[in-house]
Amino acid sequence: MSSSKLTLFIFLALIAGIVFGWLAPDIAVKMQPLADMFLRMVKMIIAPLIFATLVVGIAGHGDVKHLGKIGFKTILYFEIVTTVALILGLVMANIFKPGVGFNIDLSTVSMAAVEKMQNVQIDHSLSHMIVDMVPTSVFKSMAEGNLLQIVVFSIFFALAICAIGQKARPVLDFLQSTCEIMFKFTEFVMLFAPIGVFGAISATIGQNGIGILASYAKLIGVTYFSLVLFVIIVLAVVCKVIKIPFTALIRALKEPALLAFTTASSEAALPKAMDVMEKFGVPKNIVSFVMPTGYTFNLDGSTLYLALTALFCAQIAGINIPIEQQVLIMLTLMLTSKGIAGVPRVSLVVLTGTLSSFGLPVVGVAILLGIDQILDMGRTTVNLIGNCVATTVVARWEDAFDYEKMNKYMLTKAVKKSKSPAVISGEIMQSTSSIDVDTVLDTSKNEKEIERV
Repeated sequence: MSSSKLTLFIFLALIAGIVFGWLAPDIAVKMQPLADMFLRMVKMIIAPLIFATLVVGIAGHGDVKHLGKIGFKTILYFEIVTTVALILGLVMANIFKPGVGFNIDLSTVSMAAVEKMQNVQIDHSLSHMIVDMVPTSVFKSMAEGNLLQIVVFSIFFALAICAIGQKARPVLDFLQSTCEIMFKFTEFVMLFAPIGVFGAISATIGQNGIGILASYAKLIGVTYFSLVLFVIIVLAVVCKVIKIPFTALIRALKEPALLAFTTASSEAALPKAMDVMEKFGVPKNIVSFVMPTGYTFNLDGSTLYLALTALFCAQIAGINIPIEQQVLIMLTLMLTSKGIAGVPRVSLVVLTGTLSSFGLPVVGVAILLGIDQILDMGRTTVNLIGNCVATTVVARWEDAFDYEKMNKYMLTKAVKKSKSPAVISGEIMQSTSSIDVDTVLDTSKNEKEIERV
């Protein structure tokens, strides 16, 4: 099945899930196993895919000296962008005040789930974060889906291959074949995506009902507006600065972004997103390092959401937080939102702990539970786009981004969709106007490429 057809089927499954959840909520809530089945299929791909691609990317490249430099640049970019996301979340909460005038009876809100979250103990110390990066067993890390530990093991494994040299060539060839197999495996699993999307959406609507959207309209509107604003103001500007056509990137990410949105799962979209970014021109070693690491240190959508909802929880209780304390909350979230991937309802767990540490009421978290799935869809999508942009930033920073490969990929997609190649070429040329002309295909080359395809 072609990528465009799969995207269409996923979109149709989204619409069908909404209608089915609305018309038959009692049956729709029983569709969740379809989504769970799809997500389990995706999870079985991720560990071997990341391990194989990262080892081949590092060891196959042969130059391990730049690995530390890539790591430093990656973490530096992550910290800058997530800080901007936190600041934007606070600004939007102060401007729109989504918690002021919130029409719901707080006495009817169940606090049982929130009390469980308060009992979840997470060590946010730097020492614990560093120690937790090192796996005691790579098989345990793969079973638990701990991406950061898999990355650390893969790096050491790749360094050992480089140190051994030619004797390790059979292992490297085996992992190269594994990469190809896992990407083909991913294509097979993605065929089940429309079923998983239908199950996830219908169960969400069936459980919460369409009416919940009206009750939480202001909060949902402010949250999604803030996320879109972050993508436009921050991520699009970043792409403009590094001379990457943002519209072309978004088009390339349409399928994984739709998967992330409909399933509210970063894992569901990760394999496809890695495949797309490599085809888009980012080297394999950068994609396989930055993407998994980003899901621990670069959750742009989640950090923005945390800052926004922290003030929302204070506003519904009628508490006015001074700017000095807001800055302290932001600094706290900057630390507590890192290194906790894999914890169920991780954003709400972090939010509960942050509110408790500042003596703020946690009743707002119980209110958020009602629409967490709906809000999670938006922040997960922004997390995905943010990490994909991060791969292009690091690739450009390393002067390793392949503009010719990007151009060929976008032209191929344009031909398949019968879209004018001149439009794609114009966007690319506009965004890469300051790049040396030899790095971008000219019009005659574009025409030859189209004829070849």
